[in-house]
Amino acid sequence: MAEKVIMLGNEAIARGAYEAGVKVSSAYPGTPSTEISEYLVQYKDDVYEEWAPNEKVATEVAVGASLAGVRSMACMKHVGLNVAADPLYSVSYMGVNGGLVLVVADDPGLYSSQNEQDTRMVARAAQIPVIEPSDSAEAKDFFKTAFELSEQFDRPFIFRTTTRLAHSQGIVELCDRAQVEDKPYEKNIPKNVMMPGNAKLRHVEIEKRNLELAEAANTLSLNKMEMNDTKIGVITSGIPYQYVKEALPDASVLKLGLVNPLPKKLIEEFASKVETLYIVEELDPVIEEQVRSWGIPAVGKEIFTVQGEYSANMLRKAILKENPDLKKPAEAPGRPPILCPGCPHRSVFHVLNKLKMHAAGDIGCYTLGAVAPLSVIDTTMCMGSSISTLHGMEKAKGKEYIKNWVAVIGDSTFLHTGINSLMNMVYNHATGTVLILDNSTTGMTGHQDHAATGKTLQGDPTYAIDIPALCRAVGVKNVYEINAFDLLLLEKTIKEEVARDEVSVIITKTPCVLLDKRKKPLYIAHADKCKKCGMCMKPGCPAMTKNPDGTIHIDDTMCTGCGLCKDLCKFDAIELIKEGE
Repeated sequence: MAEKVIMLGNEAIARGAYEAGVKVSSAYPGTPSTEISEYLVQYKDDVYEEWAPNEKVATEVAVGASLAGVRSMACMKHVGLNVAADPLYSVSYMGVNGGLVLVVADDPGLYSSQNEQDTRMVARAAQIPVIEPSDSAEAKDFFKTAFELSEQFDRPFIFRTTTRLAHSQGIVELCDRAQVEDKPYEKNIPKNVMMPGNAKLRHVEIEKRNLELAEAANTLSLNKMEMNDTKIGVITSGIPYQYVKEALPDASVLKLGLVNPLPKKLIEEFASKVETLYIVEELDPVIEEQVRSWGIPAVGKEIFTVQGEYSANMLRKAILKENPDLKKPAEAPGRPPILCPGCPHRSVFHVLNKLKMHAAGDIGCYTLGAVAPLSVIDTTMCMGSSISTLHGMEKAKGKEYIKNWVAVIGDSTFLHTGINSLMNMVYNHATGTVLILDNSTTGMTGHQDHAATGKTLQGDPTYAIDIPALCRAVGVKNVYEINAFDLLLLEKTIKEEVARDEVSVIITKTPCVLLDKRKKPLYIAHADKCKKCGMCMKPGCPAMTKNPDGTIHIDDTMCTGCGLCKDLCKFDAIELIKEGE
Protein backbone atom coordinates (compact mmCIF):
# COMPACT_ATOMS: atom_id res chain seq x y z
CA MET A 1 0.00 0.00 0.00
CA ALA A 2 1.35 3.43 -0.98
CA GLU A 3 2.53 5.65 1.85
CA LYS A 4 0.37 8.67 2.65
CA VAL A 5 1.70 11.74 4.42
CA ILE A 6 0.48 15.21 5.35
CA MET A 7 2.15 17.93 3.29
CA LEU A 8 1.95 21.67 2.79
CA GLY A 9 0.98 22.66 -0.73
CA ASN A 10 4.51 23.88 -1.43
CA GLU A 11 5.97 20.64 -0.11
CA ALA A 12 3.58 18.67 -2.32
CA ILE A 13 4.69 20.62 -5.39
CA ALA A 14 8.29 19.79 -4.59
CA ARG A 15 7.32 16.13 -4.26
CA GLY A 16 5.46 16.35 -7.57
CA ALA A 17 8.59 17.72 -9.22
CA TYR A 18 10.61 14.81 -7.88
CA GLU A 19 8.06 12.21 -8.97
CA ALA A 20 7.72 13.86 -12.40
CA GLY A 21 11.41 13.33 -13.09
CA VAL A 22 12.38 16.99 -13.02
CA LYS A 23 16.15 17.44 -13.29
CA VAL A 24 16.65 21.23 -13.06
CA SER A 25 14.94 23.84 -10.88
CA SER A 26 15.81 27.53 -10.58
CA ALA A 27 14.03 30.10 -8.42
CA TYR A 28 14.17 33.42 -6.64
CA PRO A 29 12.62 33.39 -3.15
CA GLY A 30 9.29 35.14 -2.85
CA THR A 31 6.47 34.45 -0.42
CA PRO A 32 4.34 32.36 -0.86
CA SER A 33 6.47 30.30 -3.28
CA THR A 34 9.77 30.16 -1.38
CA GLU A 35 9.43 26.81 0.41
CA ILE A 36 9.04 24.86 -2.86
CA SER A 37 12.76 25.13 -3.56
CA GLU A 38 13.65 24.58 0.10
CA TYR A 39 11.66 21.33 0.15
CA LEU A 40 13.07 20.31 -3.23
CA VAL A 41 16.61 20.32 -1.82
CA GLN A 42 15.90 17.01 -0.07
CA TYR A 43 15.92 15.42 -3.54
CA LYS A 44 19.24 16.96 -4.60
CA ASP A 45 20.67 13.57 -5.58
CA ASP A 46 18.13 13.56 -8.43
CA VAL A 47 17.25 17.24 -8.96
CA TYR A 48 19.59 20.20 -9.38
CA GLU A 49 18.21 23.21 -7.47
CA GLU A 50 19.50 26.78 -7.33
CA TRP A 51 18.69 30.29 -6.20
CA ALA A 52 18.96 32.65 -9.15
CA PRO A 53 19.59 36.39 -8.75
CA ASN A 54 16.12 37.13 -10.13
CA GLU A 55 13.09 35.50 -11.78
CA LYS A 56 14.13 36.39 -15.33
CA VAL A 57 17.36 34.48 -14.87
CA ALA A 58 15.56 31.58 -13.19
CA THR A 59 13.16 31.27 -16.13
CA GLU A 60 15.97 31.40 -18.68
CA VAL A 61 17.87 28.68 -16.80
CA ALA A 62 14.78 26.48 -16.89
CA VAL A 63 14.30 27.20 -20.60
CA GLY A 64 17.91 26.23 -21.28
CA ALA A 65 17.48 22.94 -19.44
CA SER A 66 14.29 22.26 -21.40
CA LEU A 67 16.06 22.94 -24.68
CA ALA A 68 18.76 20.47 -23.62
CA GLY A 69 16.04 17.84 -23.29
CA VAL A 70 15.23 17.46 -19.58
CA ARG A 71 12.18 18.35 -17.51
CA SER A 72 12.78 21.68 -15.79
CA MET A 73 10.99 24.27 -13.69
CA ALA A 74 11.26 27.78 -12.26
CA CYS A 75 9.49 29.08 -9.13
CA MET A 76 8.43 32.61 -8.22
CA LYS A 77 5.64 34.71 -6.73
CA HIS A 78 3.19 36.63 -8.89
CA VAL A 79 5.16 39.89 -9.01
CA GLY A 80 8.24 37.82 -9.89
CA LEU A 81 6.42 36.78 -13.06
CA ASN A 82 6.60 40.42 -14.13
CA VAL A 83 10.40 40.19 -13.97
CA ALA A 84 10.25 36.93 -15.94
CA ALA A 85 7.85 38.33 -18.56
CA ASP A 86 10.57 38.90 -21.16
CA PRO A 87 11.56 35.24 -21.58
CA LEU A 88 7.99 34.10 -20.82
CA TYR A 89 6.41 35.73 -23.86
CA SER A 90 9.14 34.43 -26.17
CA VAL A 91 9.36 30.86 -24.90
CA SER A 92 5.61 30.72 -25.47
CA TYR A 93 6.43 30.96 -29.19
CA MET A 94 9.38 28.60 -28.98
CA GLY A 95 7.70 25.76 -27.14
CA VAL A 96 9.72 23.10 -25.32
CA ASN A 97 11.90 20.05 -25.73
CA GLY A 98 11.87 18.64 -22.21
CA GLY A 99 8.75 19.58 -20.25
CA LEU A 100 8.83 23.12 -18.85
CA VAL A 101 6.67 24.40 -15.96
CA LEU A 102 6.77 27.74 -14.16
CA VAL A 103 5.28 27.71 -10.66
CA VAL A 104 3.73 31.09 -9.89
CA ALA A 105 2.18 31.81 -6.48
CA ASP A 106 -0.48 34.53 -6.29
CA ASP A 107 -1.27 36.35 -3.06
CA PRO A 108 -5.02 37.13 -2.70
CA GLY A 109 -5.38 39.20 0.44
CA LEU A 110 -1.95 40.83 0.10
CA TYR A 111 -0.36 38.91 2.94
CA SER A 112 3.16 39.63 1.72
CA SER A 113 2.98 41.54 -1.54
CA GLN A 114 2.63 44.98 -3.03
CA ASN A 115 -0.32 44.10 -5.27
CA GLU A 116 -2.95 41.42 -5.94
CA GLN A 117 -2.36 40.80 -9.63
CA ASP A 118 -3.86 37.68 -11.16
CA THR A 119 -1.36 35.41 -12.93
CA ARG A 120 -4.10 34.02 -15.15
CA MET A 121 -4.37 37.43 -16.84
CA VAL A 122 -0.64 37.47 -17.59
CA ALA A 123 -0.79 33.90 -18.86
CA ARG A 124 -3.64 34.71 -21.24
CA ALA A 125 -1.68 37.63 -22.65
CA ALA A 126 1.39 35.42 -23.10
CA GLN A 127 -0.75 32.54 -24.43
CA ILE A 128 0.57 30.17 -21.78
CA PRO A 129 -1.60 27.30 -20.49
CA VAL A 130 -2.39 27.37 -16.76
CA ILE A 131 -3.07 24.51 -14.36
CA GLU A 132 -4.43 25.22 -10.86
CA PRO A 133 -4.80 22.67 -8.05
CA SER A 134 -7.25 22.83 -5.14
CA ASP A 135 -5.36 20.95 -2.42
CA SER A 136 -2.03 19.34 -1.62
CA ALA A 137 -2.89 16.02 -3.26
CA GLU A 138 -3.77 17.76 -6.50
CA ALA A 139 -0.70 19.99 -6.19
CA LYS A 140 1.49 16.89 -6.41
CA ASP A 141 -0.52 14.99 -9.01
CA PHE A 142 -1.38 17.95 -11.25
CA PHE A 143 2.27 19.00 -11.27
CA LYS A 144 3.19 15.68 -12.82
CA THR A 145 0.39 16.07 -15.36
CA ALA A 146 1.67 19.55 -16.25
CA PHE A 147 4.93 18.06 -17.54
CA GLU A 148 3.12 15.41 -19.54
CA LEU A 149 0.92 18.03 -21.20
CA SER A 150 3.87 20.35 -21.73
CA GLU A 151 5.66 17.73 -23.77
CA GLN A 152 2.51 16.48 -25.51
CA PHE A 153 1.48 19.92 -26.78
CA ASP A 154 4.96 21.50 -27.03
CA ARG A 155 3.96 24.28 -24.64
CA PRO A 156 5.46 25.73 -21.48
CA PHE A 157 2.91 25.65 -18.64
CA ILE A 158 2.24 27.89 -15.66
CA PHE A 159 1.30 26.08 -12.46
CA ARG A 160 -0.70 28.65 -10.48
CA THR A 161 -1.02 28.45 -6.71
CA THR A 162 -2.13 30.91 -4.04
CA THR A 163 -1.05 31.70 -0.50
CA ARG A 164 -3.83 29.56 0.99
CA LEU A 165 -2.87 26.51 -1.07
CA ALA A 166 0.88 27.00 -0.58
CA HIS A 167 0.59 27.09 3.21
CA SER A 168 -2.31 24.67 3.84
CA GLN A 169 -1.82 21.01 4.59
CA GLY A 170 -3.40 17.96 3.02
CA ILE A 171 -2.93 14.21 2.61
CA VAL A 172 -0.60 13.22 -0.22
CA GLU A 173 0.04 9.73 -1.54
CA LEU A 174 3.72 9.18 -2.32
CA CYS A 175 4.73 7.54 -5.60
CA ASP A 176 8.03 6.54 -7.16
CA ARG A 177 10.07 8.91 -9.29
CA ALA A 178 9.28 8.61 -12.98
CA GLN A 179 12.20 7.46 -15.10
CA VAL A 180 12.00 9.99 -17.91
CA GLU A 181 14.59 9.66 -20.64
CA ASP A 182 16.32 12.85 -21.73
CA LYS A 183 15.10 14.04 -25.09
CA PRO A 184 17.84 14.46 -27.69
CA TYR A 185 18.76 18.01 -28.58
CA GLU A 186 18.11 18.90 -32.19
CA LYS A 187 19.29 22.16 -33.69
CA ASN A 188 16.17 23.94 -34.91
CA ILE A 189 16.73 27.56 -35.89
CA PRO A 190 13.13 28.30 -37.02
CA LYS A 191 11.78 27.02 -33.67
CA ASN A 192 14.33 28.32 -31.21
CA VAL A 193 15.70 31.58 -32.63
CA MET A 194 13.10 34.28 -32.12
CA MET A 195 14.06 36.69 -34.89
CA PRO A 196 11.05 38.35 -36.58
CA GLY A 197 10.78 36.00 -39.56
CA ASN A 198 10.85 32.90 -37.36
CA ALA A 199 8.60 34.39 -34.68
CA LYS A 200 5.85 35.12 -37.20
CA LEU A 201 5.74 31.46 -38.20
CA ARG A 202 5.94 30.30 -34.59
CA HIS A 203 2.99 32.53 -33.66
CA VAL A 204 0.88 30.66 -36.21
CA GLU A 205 2.11 27.35 -34.81
CA ILE A 206 1.31 28.11 -31.17
CA GLU A 207 -2.18 29.29 -32.12
CA LYS A 208 -2.75 25.83 -33.60
CA ARG A 209 -1.32 24.17 -30.49
CA ASN A 210 -3.54 26.24 -28.25
CA LEU A 211 -6.62 25.21 -30.21
CA GLU A 212 -5.60 21.57 -29.88
CA LEU A 213 -5.14 21.98 -26.13
CA ALA A 214 -8.46 23.81 -25.79
CA GLU A 215 -10.19 20.90 -27.53
CA ALA A 216 -8.39 18.34 -25.37
CA ALA A 217 -9.39 20.31 -22.25
CA ASN A 218 -12.98 19.12 -22.73
CA THR A 219 -11.97 15.56 -21.86
CA LEU A 220 -8.96 16.06 -19.55
CA SER A 221 -9.32 14.53 -16.10
CA LEU A 222 -8.03 17.82 -14.66
CA ASN A 223 -11.52 19.21 -15.30
CA LYS A 224 -14.25 17.43 -13.38
CA MET A 225 -18.06 17.74 -13.44
CA GLU A 226 -19.81 16.91 -10.14
CA MET A 227 -23.57 16.80 -10.70
CA ASN A 228 -25.91 17.15 -7.72
CA ASP A 229 -28.91 19.46 -7.29
CA THR A 230 -29.20 21.35 -10.59
CA LYS A 231 -30.87 24.45 -9.15
CA ILE A 232 -27.41 25.86 -8.48
CA GLY A 233 -24.38 25.20 -10.67
CA VAL A 234 -20.93 26.56 -9.89
CA ILE A 235 -17.85 26.83 -12.07
CA THR A 236 -14.75 27.21 -9.92
CA SER A 237 -11.10 26.27 -9.57
CA GLY A 238 -8.25 26.25 -7.08
CA ILE A 239 -8.82 26.94 -3.39
CA PRO A 240 -12.30 28.50 -3.98
CA TYR A 241 -13.47 24.97 -4.84
CA GLN A 242 -13.03 24.08 -1.15
CA TYR A 243 -15.20 27.03 -0.12
CA VAL A 244 -17.87 26.05 -2.64
CA LYS A 245 -18.04 22.47 -1.35
CA GLU A 246 -18.33 23.70 2.23
CA ALA A 247 -20.91 26.41 1.59
CA LEU A 248 -22.93 24.64 -1.13
CA PRO A 249 -22.58 20.89 -0.51
CA ASP A 250 -25.67 20.05 -2.62
CA ALA A 251 -24.82 22.23 -5.63
CA SER A 252 -23.54 20.91 -8.94
CA VAL A 253 -19.94 21.92 -9.57
CA LEU A 254 -17.68 22.10 -12.58
CA LYS A 255 -14.19 22.08 -11.08
CA LEU A 256 -11.54 23.31 -13.48
CA GLY A 257 -7.93 22.19 -13.10
CA LEU A 258 -6.88 23.61 -16.48
CA VAL A 259 -7.94 27.26 -16.32
CA ASN A 260 -6.31 28.43 -19.56
CA PRO A 261 -7.45 27.52 -22.13
CA LEU A 262 -10.96 26.84 -20.90
CA PRO A 263 -12.92 23.73 -21.98
CA LYS A 264 -15.70 25.49 -23.91
CA LYS A 265 -17.76 22.40 -24.79
CA LEU A 266 -17.61 21.09 -21.23
CA ILE A 267 -18.68 24.47 -19.85
CA GLU A 268 -21.54 24.70 -22.33
CA GLU A 269 -22.68 21.21 -21.39
CA PHE A 270 -22.55 21.98 -17.67
CA ALA A 271 -24.35 25.30 -18.08
CA SER A 272 -27.16 23.60 -19.98
CA LYS A 273 -27.83 21.27 -17.04
CA VAL A 274 -28.22 23.85 -14.26
CA GLU A 275 -30.84 26.52 -13.59
CA THR A 276 -28.57 29.26 -12.26
CA LEU A 277 -24.86 29.31 -13.04
CA TYR A 278 -22.39 30.98 -10.68
CA ILE A 279 -18.72 31.51 -11.36
CA VAL A 280 -16.62 31.58 -8.20
CA GLU A 281 -13.02 32.71 -8.70
CA GLU A 282 -10.75 34.85 -6.54
CA LEU A 283 -9.36 38.10 -7.94
CA ASP A 284 -10.12 38.92 -11.60
CA PRO A 285 -13.14 37.63 -13.60
CA VAL A 286 -10.93 35.60 -15.91
CA ILE A 287 -13.26 32.62 -16.30
CA GLU A 288 -16.39 34.72 -16.04
CA GLU A 289 -15.56 37.08 -18.89
CA GLN A 290 -14.80 34.21 -21.27
CA VAL A 291 -17.92 32.29 -20.34
CA ARG A 292 -20.12 35.34 -20.82
CA SER A 293 -18.44 36.10 -24.15
CA TRP A 294 -19.76 32.72 -25.36
CA GLY A 295 -23.32 33.88 -24.63
CA ILE A 296 -23.68 31.78 -21.47
CA PRO A 297 -25.61 33.57 -18.69
CA ALA A 298 -23.72 33.51 -15.42
CA VAL A 299 -23.60 35.29 -12.08
CA GLY A 300 -20.16 36.43 -10.99
CA LYS A 301 -18.46 39.58 -9.86
CA GLU A 302 -21.70 41.52 -9.53
CA ILE A 303 -22.16 39.66 -6.24
CA PHE A 304 -18.55 38.65 -5.50
CA THR A 305 -15.54 40.83 -4.81
CA VAL A 306 -12.44 41.19 -6.97
CA GLN A 307 -10.37 41.80 -3.85
CA GLY A 308 -8.81 39.43 -1.34
CA GLU A 309 -9.57 35.86 -0.39
CA TYR A 310 -12.98 34.22 -0.45
CA SER A 311 -14.54 32.11 2.30
CA ALA A 312 -17.43 29.70 2.76
CA ASN A 313 -19.35 32.29 4.78
CA MET A 314 -18.91 34.88 2.05
CA LEU A 315 -20.41 32.46 -0.48
CA ARG A 316 -23.32 31.61 1.80
CA LYS A 317 -24.09 35.27 2.18
CA ALA A 318 -23.73 36.12 -1.52
CA ILE A 319 -25.50 33.11 -3.06
CA LEU A 320 -27.88 31.83 -0.37
CA LYS A 321 -28.52 35.27 1.16
CA GLU A 322 -27.69 33.78 4.53
CA ASN A 323 -26.12 35.80 7.28
CA PRO A 324 -24.21 33.20 9.29
CA ASP A 325 -24.64 33.68 13.01
CA LEU A 326 -21.02 33.69 13.93
CA LYS A 327 -19.68 34.33 17.37
CA LYS A 328 -17.49 37.36 17.35
CA PRO A 329 -13.91 36.13 17.78
CA ALA A 330 -11.86 37.44 20.63
CA GLU A 331 -10.11 40.59 19.57
CA ALA A 332 -6.34 40.22 19.57
CA PRO A 333 -4.32 43.30 20.34
CA GLY A 334 -3.11 45.22 17.33
CA ARG A 335 0.30 43.96 16.24
CA PRO A 336 1.61 46.04 13.36
CA PRO A 337 4.68 44.71 11.55
CA ILE A 338 7.91 45.92 13.08
CA LEU A 339 11.64 45.36 12.70
CA CYS A 340 13.01 42.67 15.01
CA PRO A 341 14.79 43.67 18.22
CA GLY A 342 18.43 44.19 17.31
CA CYS A 343 17.75 44.57 13.58
CA PRO A 344 20.66 46.50 12.01
CA HIS A 345 18.20 48.37 9.78
CA ARG A 346 16.77 50.13 12.84
CA SER A 347 19.97 52.00 13.62
CA VAL A 348 20.30 53.11 9.98
CA PHE A 349 16.75 54.43 9.93
CA HIS A 350 17.27 56.14 13.28
CA VAL A 351 20.19 58.09 11.83
CA LEU A 352 18.22 58.98 8.69
CA ASN A 353 15.29 60.10 10.83
CA LYS A 354 17.61 62.22 12.98
CA LEU A 355 18.99 63.88 9.83
CA LYS A 356 15.43 64.44 8.55
CA MET A 357 16.21 62.47 5.40
CA HIS A 358 13.75 61.01 2.94
CA ALA A 359 14.38 57.54 1.49
CA ALA A 360 13.26 55.89 -1.71
CA GLY A 361 12.65 52.35 -0.48
CA ASP A 362 12.60 48.84 -1.89
CA ILE A 363 11.18 45.36 -1.26
CA GLY A 364 12.41 43.69 1.93
CA CYS A 365 12.42 43.92 5.72
CA TYR A 366 13.61 47.51 5.46
CA THR A 367 10.26 48.53 3.95
CA LEU A 368 9.19 48.66 7.61
CA GLY A 369 11.22 51.86 7.85
CA ALA A 370 8.09 53.53 6.48
CA VAL A 371 6.11 53.09 9.69
CA ALA A 372 6.31 55.05 12.94
CA PRO A 373 8.37 55.87 14.81
CA LEU A 374 11.12 55.63 12.18
CA SER A 375 8.99 56.98 9.30
CA VAL A 376 11.87 57.33 6.84
CA ILE A 377 10.86 55.30 3.77
CA ASP A 378 8.74 57.45 1.43
CA THR A 379 8.30 55.09 -1.54
CA THR A 380 8.19 51.34 -2.17
CA MET A 381 7.26 50.01 -5.59
CA CYS A 382 9.11 46.90 -6.74
CA MET A 383 12.43 45.06 -6.58
CA GLY A 384 15.31 47.38 -7.40
CA SER A 385 13.13 50.46 -7.83
CA SER A 386 14.65 52.54 -5.02
CA ILE A 387 17.78 53.48 -6.94
CA SER A 388 15.92 54.24 -10.17
CA THR A 389 13.36 56.32 -8.27
CA LEU A 390 16.10 58.43 -6.70
CA HIS A 391 17.69 58.83 -10.13
CA GLY A 392 14.39 59.98 -11.63
CA MET A 393 13.90 62.54 -8.88
CA GLU A 394 17.35 63.99 -9.46
CA LYS A 395 16.83 64.24 -13.21
CA ALA A 396 13.44 65.86 -12.66
CA LYS A 397 14.36 68.43 -10.01
CA GLY A 398 18.15 68.71 -10.01
CA LYS A 399 21.01 67.92 -7.65
CA GLU A 400 19.99 70.22 -4.84
CA TYR A 401 16.52 68.67 -4.60
CA ILE A 402 17.89 65.28 -3.50
CA LYS A 403 20.39 66.52 -0.90
CA ASN A 404 17.99 65.22 1.75
CA TRP A 405 17.15 62.00 -0.10
CA VAL A 406 18.80 58.58 -0.26
CA ALA A 407 17.92 55.25 -1.86
CA VAL A 408 17.68 52.27 0.52
CA ILE A 409 18.00 48.70 -0.77
CA GLY A 410 19.01 45.29 0.64
CA ASP A 411 21.87 43.08 -0.49
CA SER A 412 19.70 40.40 -2.13
CA THR A 413 17.50 42.99 -3.81
CA PHE A 414 20.57 44.92 -5.00
CA LEU A 415 21.79 41.79 -6.78
CA HIS A 416 18.27 41.07 -8.06
CA THR A 417 17.78 44.29 -10.03
CA GLY A 418 19.37 47.13 -8.07
CA ILE A 419 22.74 46.74 -9.79
CA ASN A 420 21.14 47.67 -13.13
CA SER A 421 19.78 50.88 -11.64
CA LEU A 422 23.14 51.76 -10.14
CA MET A 423 24.80 51.28 -13.52
CA ASN A 424 22.21 53.62 -14.99
CA MET A 425 23.04 56.31 -12.43
CA VAL A 426 26.75 56.16 -13.20
CA TYR A 427 26.22 55.99 -16.96
CA ASN A 428 23.92 59.01 -16.97
CA HIS A 429 26.06 61.29 -14.78
CA ALA A 430 23.68 61.13 -11.83
CA THR A 431 23.98 62.49 -8.34
CA GLY A 432 22.68 60.54 -5.37
CA THR A 433 23.50 58.40 -2.34
CA VAL A 434 22.56 54.73 -2.24
CA LEU A 435 22.45 52.82 1.05
CA ILE A 436 22.82 49.05 0.64
CA LEU A 437 21.66 47.47 3.89
CA ASP A 438 23.70 44.28 3.70
CA ASN A 439 22.42 41.85 6.32
CA SER A 440 23.98 38.84 4.54
CA THR A 441 20.72 37.10 3.67
CA THR A 442 17.38 37.32 1.89
CA GLY A 443 15.65 38.23 5.11
CA MET A 444 11.96 38.87 4.47
CA THR A 445 11.34 35.48 2.84
CA GLY A 446 13.04 33.47 5.57
CA HIS A 447 16.84 33.76 5.27
CA GLN A 448 17.70 32.30 1.90
CA ASP A 449 21.22 32.52 0.52
CA HIS A 450 22.11 34.59 -2.53
CA ALA A 451 25.10 35.30 -4.74
CA ALA A 452 26.91 37.33 -2.06
CA THR A 453 26.55 34.93 0.90
CA GLY A 454 29.04 32.30 -0.22
CA LYS A 455 26.63 29.37 -0.07
CA THR A 456 24.30 27.79 -2.66
CA LEU A 457 20.73 26.58 -2.19
CA GLN A 458 22.14 23.06 -1.91
CA GLY A 459 24.40 24.19 0.95
CA ASP A 460 27.66 24.05 -0.99
CA PRO A 461 30.30 26.76 -0.52
CA THR A 462 30.74 29.07 -3.49
CA TYR A 463 32.27 32.37 -4.52
CA ALA A 464 30.64 35.27 -2.68
CA ILE A 465 30.10 38.40 -4.76
CA ASP A 466 32.06 41.31 -3.30
CA ILE A 467 29.39 44.02 -3.26
CA PRO A 468 31.77 46.96 -2.60
CA ALA A 469 34.02 45.78 -5.43
CA LEU A 470 31.01 45.34 -7.68
CA CYS A 471 29.92 48.92 -7.02
CA ARG A 472 33.40 50.18 -7.85
CA ALA A 473 33.48 48.01 -10.97
CA VAL A 474 30.43 49.77 -12.42
CA GLY A 475 32.08 53.14 -11.85
CA VAL A 476 31.11 54.33 -8.37
CA LYS A 477 34.16 56.12 -6.92
CA ASN A 478 32.78 56.72 -3.44
CA VAL A 479 32.02 53.36 -1.79
CA TYR A 480 32.02 52.93 2.01
CA GLU A 481 31.41 49.86 4.18
CA ILE A 482 30.26 50.66 7.73
CA ASN A 483 28.92 48.73 10.72
CA ALA A 484 25.23 49.64 10.96
CA PHE A 485 25.58 50.22 14.72
CA ASP A 486 28.44 52.71 14.39
CA LEU A 487 26.07 55.64 14.71
CA LEU A 488 28.65 58.43 14.71
CA LEU A 489 30.49 57.18 11.63
CA LEU A 490 27.24 56.40 9.83
CA GLU A 491 25.84 59.89 10.49
CA LYS A 492 29.10 61.55 9.46
CA THR A 493 29.33 59.52 6.23
CA ILE A 494 25.72 60.14 5.21
CA LYS A 495 26.13 63.89 5.73
CA GLU A 496 29.28 63.96 3.63
CA GLU A 497 27.98 61.77 0.80
CA VAL A 498 24.60 63.45 0.24
CA ALA A 499 26.55 66.70 -0.17
CA ARG A 500 28.49 65.30 -3.12
CA ASP A 501 27.56 66.02 -6.74
CA GLU A 502 28.12 62.44 -7.84
CA VAL A 503 27.05 58.91 -7.03
CA SER A 504 27.91 57.47 -3.61
CA VAL A 505 27.26 54.04 -2.10
CA ILE A 506 27.21 53.38 1.64
CA ILE A 507 27.06 49.69 2.58
CA THR A 508 26.00 48.90 6.14
CA LYS A 509 27.55 45.46 6.56
CA THR A 510 25.88 43.93 9.62
CA PRO A 511 24.29 40.43 9.56
CA CYS A 512 20.62 39.87 10.32
CA VAL A 513 20.21 39.42 14.08
CA LEU A 514 18.36 36.13 13.52
CA LEU A 515 21.44 34.61 11.88
CA ASP A 516 23.56 35.03 15.01
CA LYS A 517 23.02 32.02 17.28
CA ARG A 518 25.56 33.06 19.94
CA LYS A 519 24.48 34.08 23.43
CA LYS A 520 23.64 37.75 23.44
CA PRO A 521 25.02 40.55 25.61
CA LEU A 522 22.73 41.52 28.48
CA TYR A 523 21.72 45.13 29.17
CA ILE A 524 19.67 46.58 32.02
CA ALA A 525 18.14 50.01 32.53
CA HIS A 526 18.69 51.87 35.83
CA ALA A 527 15.49 53.69 36.74
CA ASP A 528 17.33 55.94 39.20
CA LYS A 529 19.57 57.28 36.42
CA CYS A 530 16.87 57.55 33.74
CA LYS A 531 16.00 61.17 32.89
CA LYS A 532 12.88 60.15 30.93
CA CYS A 533 14.20 61.97 27.85
CA GLY A 534 12.96 59.23 25.51
CA MET A 535 16.07 59.13 23.30
CA CYS A 536 16.44 55.36 23.67
CA MET A 537 12.78 54.92 22.65
CA LYS A 538 13.09 56.82 19.37
CA PRO A 539 14.22 53.83 17.25
CA GLY A 540 11.09 51.91 18.31
CA CYS A 541 12.77 48.75 19.57
CA PRO A 542 10.07 46.35 20.84
CA ALA A 543 12.34 45.27 23.72
CA MET A 544 12.13 48.79 25.19
CA THR A 545 9.10 49.74 27.27
CA LYS A 546 8.22 52.47 29.74
CA ASN A 547 7.52 51.88 33.41
CA PRO A 548 4.43 53.57 34.93
CA ASP A 549 6.63 56.41 36.18
CA GLY A 550 8.06 57.06 32.71
CA THR A 551 11.45 55.43 33.24
CA ILE A 552 12.72 52.77 30.85
CA HIS A 553 12.59 48.98 31.13
CA ILE A 554 14.44 46.49 28.91
CA ASP A 555 12.71 43.15 28.36
CA ASP A 556 15.61 40.71 28.48
CA THR A 557 13.52 37.99 26.81
CA MET A 558 13.31 40.14 23.68
CA CYS A 559 16.57 42.10 23.84
CA THR A 560 19.22 40.81 21.44
CA GLY A 561 22.01 42.92 22.88
CA CYS A 562 22.64 45.20 19.91
CA GLY A 563 23.56 48.09 22.22
CA LEU A 564 21.73 50.77 20.23
CA CYS A 565 19.84 52.01 23.29
CA LYS A 566 23.06 52.32 25.32
CA ASP A 567 24.68 54.33 22.53
CA LEU A 568 21.73 56.71 22.50
CA CYS A 569 21.58 57.24 26.27
CA LYS A 570 23.62 60.27 27.39
CA PHE A 571 23.11 59.65 31.09
CA ASP A 572 24.56 56.14 31.51
CA ALA A 573 21.15 54.84 32.51
CA ILE A 574 21.64 51.71 30.41
CA GLU A 575 24.43 49.33 31.42
CA LEU A 576 26.00 46.30 29.79
CA ILE A 577 26.13 43.73 32.59
CA LYS A 578 27.12 40.64 30.62
CA GLU A 579 29.15 40.28 27.43
CA GLY A 580 27.95 38.03 24.65
CA GLU A 581 29.57 34.70 23.89
